[in-house]
Amino acid sequence: MERRFRVRLGELLDDAEVHPGLLRGGAARLDEFVRPFAESLGSGARRRNTTRYVRGLLSNLGAKNVEAIAYLHDRERQGLQKFIGQADWDHRPLLAELARQVGAELGEPDAVLVFDPSAFPKKGAASVGVQRQWCGRLGKLENCQVGVYLAYVSRREHALVDVRLYLPEEWTRSRKRMRAAGVPRGVRFRTRHELILDMLDEHGGWLPHAWVSGDGELGRSSWLRRQLRGRGEAYLLSVPPNTSVRDLAAEVPYAGCGRYPKAPFGRVDRWAAALPAAAWQAVEVRDAEKGPLVVQVARGLVQALTERRPSDAAELAVAVRERQPDGAWKHDYLLSNASLATPLAEFARVFKARTRVEECLKRAKGEAGLADYQVRTWAGWHHHQALSLIAAWFLTRETRRGKKADPGADRPAGAGGDRAPAPPAVGVRPPGPHPPGHDPPAAAERGGPVLSLPAM
Repeated sequence: MERRFRVRLGELLDDAEVHPGLLRGGAARLDEFVRPFAESLGSGARRRNTTRYVRGLLSNLGAKNVEAIAYLHDRERQGLQKFIGQADWDHRPLLAELARQVGAELGEPDAVLVFDPSAFPKKGAASVGVQRQWCGRLGKLENCQVGVYLAYVSRREHALVDVRLYLPEEWTRSRKRMRAAGVPRGVRFRTRHELILDMLDEHGGWLPHAWVSGDGELGRSSWLRRQLRGRGEAYLLSVPPNTSVRDLAAEVPYAGCGRYPKAPFGRVDRWAAALPAAAWQAVEVRDAEKGPLVVQVARGLVQALTERRPSDAAELAVAVRERQPDGAWKHDYLLSNASLATPLAEFARVFKARTRVEECLKRAKGEAGLADYQVRTWAGWHHHQALSLIAAWFLTRETRRGKKADPGADRPAGAGGDRAPAPPAVGVRPPGPHPPGHDPPAAAERGGPVLSLPAM
């Protein structure tokens, strides 16, 4: 290990030491933290239950479900069960307040909005949205529920901001099943891509950003990429290695008559494998445990063929490769509508930002009870998820508070309490509900002109 990374590792270990004073006043800070979320629920009983539930999610309980949390507070479980599983309070204002706080405290104009589905294995067929479908957690088809999450990633920190339950089409065809699970009448089948755009439209104005990122399920959708271009969003979306692309810079022999020929479509992994060594640039992304994390990045102007349709706009194919401990290369392939002038180092930064959503989900599941729910209804699922995301956000703020040089251990940790909020960027107000009494900051100016396909 190089000396500079040994020094950096020592600094990180020093930062990991927790001074006892940092823990003082934690209960009071939590109550103050929960207040703006609970105020949207109206009645005093609901506000008190909100605080109790978030406290339980942040406790050291082994299973952070309604019953365990109720007993933690020495209360009968029926009241808390009704609050989570049956009461008709709306979770959306709480998530709108969460987005406002995250944007104010972590906001940076070049931040990344990362969308990622996460599955929850479940038994039986009565719980809302449960179906045999792909479960990434288990790496196979399994009986599970799937939530689609939005994470905000900036250089300051990263946090989950919103979630949508994916309701399979089979569910929406059975009104009896929908009624039994308490699914509202107006809910219809929506693809994961539509759920993503809903979250983007609702929260994009609160969250300054320059990029939208996500996994291969998102990148392979030509419809989603077209929608993002129409919204002026710059994207870097993963695609499978068998995605077809046409190299628009390839030289194709011309016979001297007729139209100029076009390069054929071919797999993106074969396109990357054929790139010359000079096309790859090594980029140091960040410090890691055993030294610098270095990836190699290459790009080229292509026309993509996804869902059996060629794209109506030129895009950049971006290839990222990373050396593994056994010496082999791990490759990832992405499509972007970014400008041709975008540095390769910027693609590497945005690509690695995507992995932060996994850290967010790991924290929320491991420390804030995200996966510990035992509810079957639509309302119960969304109530638990919203309060768990809020609990995870409190942990993030406490972590940031502990990193301050002068933390002020007994001072409440409020949104933007340690710095002025990020300056608003230029843009327009997006559609969708917003917290009462607040106007969202203008959205970041992002995305470039759509790249036209060259005439051939």
